[in-house]
Amino acid sequence: MALIEMKGVNKKYHRSTTALRNMSISVDQGEFVYIVGPSGAGKSTFIKLLYREEKLTKGSLKVGKFNLAKLKKREIPLLRRSIGVVFQDYKLLPNKTVFENVAFAMEVIGEKPRVIKKRVAEVLDLVGLKHKMRSFPDQLSGGEQQRVAIARAIVNNPKVLIADEPTGNLDPEISWEIMQLLERINLQGTTVLMATHNSHIVNTLRHRVIAIEDGRLVRDEEEGEYGYND
Repeated sequence: MALIEMKGVNKKYHRSTTALRNMSISVDQGEFVYIVGPSGAGKSTFIKLLYREEKLTKGSLKVGKFNLAKLKKREIPLLRRSIGVVFQDYKLLPNKTVFENVAFAMEVIGEKPRVIKKRVAEVLDLVGLKHKMRSFPDQLSGGEQQRVAIARAIVNNPKVLIADEPTGNLDPEISWEIMQLLERINLQGTTVLMATHNSHIVNTLRHRVIAIEDGRLVRDEEEGEYGYND
C-alpha cells in the first residue's frame, strides 16, 4: 500500500528556476529510502513538498490520506502531525529542557499532560536520553541534540519520518549511532525517508536509493549504492 504517491510533479521557483521536473515516485508504508544526489539537485525541494513547506507547481502528491495538490491551509497542521521531520541543525528550543522540547510537539496538538509525560519518557528511553531529560540543549553534545530532535519528531507516532542530512554535522561514530536509531524506528513500522551525502552509510546500510539530478529522478534501486563522489 503506497503511503506516498507522487505523479508528474513539477516545482518551479520564481517562474525561471525549475527545481523538480516530472517526478513520479511511490513509497510504501514501512520502507526505508535514501534520497541522494549532488548539491542543488532538488533533494531539499522534494522533501519540503512532502510536509508542505513548499507547494507543488504541477502534478499530484498524496501523503497518507492527504492530497497535497488540493490541501487547504487549515489542513496543513493535520498533515504535519502524520510526518516527523529531523533537520541537520537540530532546531531545538534553547530555553527548554530536553523533556520540554519533546513535550512541546504534543502540547501544540492539545494532548493531555499525563499522556505527554508517559509518551515523552518512552521516546527519551528509546533514544537513550531519559537520564538527560532535565538538561538544556547547550549542555548536550551534537549527537545527543540530534537524538532529542528525533525523539521530538516521533513522539506523536508519525507514519513518516523525514530526515534531512541528519548526520551532516556529526562525526562518523555518532553518525552510526543515529543511523542505528533510525533503523530501530523503521523496524517499528515508521516509514523513513533520509536525504544524505554520506556515501559510506548508504553503501553499508543498504536500503532503497532514489537519486535526483537536476530536478529529475535518475535512479530508483532496491538496496542501491550511493553512486557519487561528493
